[in-house]
Amino acid sequence: MPYLPNLASPREDLYKKSVDTLIEETERCSELGIRYIVTHIGSHVGAGAESGKTRLLQALGRAVDEDDPMILLENGSGSGSHMGSRFGDIAEFINELGSTRVGFCLDTCHALAAGYDIATKDGLAQTLREIRKTIGFSRLRLVHLNDSVGDLGSGIDHHEHIGLGRIGCEGFHRILTSQLAKRPMIMETPVDDRRSDAENMDKVRELVGLSTR
Repeated sequence: MPYLPNLASPREDLYKKSVDTLIEETERCSELGIRYIVTHIGSHVGAGAESGKTRLLQALGRAVDEDDPMILLENGSGSGSHMGSRFGDIAEFINELGSTRVGFCLDTCHALAAGYDIATKDGLAQTLREIRKTIGFSRLRLVHLNDSVGDLGSGIDHHEHIGLGRIGCEGFHRILTSQLAKRPMIMETPVDDRRSDAENMDKVRELVGLSTR
């Protein structure tokens, strides 16, 4: 999904465009045989969490179809009025919608920024327990593998190269050898001169214990 849509927006014009975009993207994925489409949950922009939740559920209700790809809700970083930074909230959205075609995408940068200490052994174990207790691992279908520029609980959504941020190499080694590694992973790392996408992939392979290219 593009970054522009806001499925929780109180603004009618933006909300309509957001829902229309989600429907178009799911239809496009269906035609291409793509299994999942990931969307940010959005921001209530000061209208309140309940208002944002109502808007979100209405949007998903219009877009979800049993023949279309599964829509995966991505956890947020906890900044401002953005929704979905807590796993319990995402579980509530999915349960209230009552569709098997809505699941969960875990973003590691967002999780750390929202206060889930996935960089440490105990913190990762606690985070996995919370996912299991709230959303459930059966609904976790994809992991966005990103390091974080911002500190734990900072609310800063700023991705970093694998191992160069606050999660670090030891943190990613634990992540890559945990239950999370049973799910497909996609990197959303920066585009700059410090490291290429291929070099980030080499780092992932190194941290998981595989030989690099």
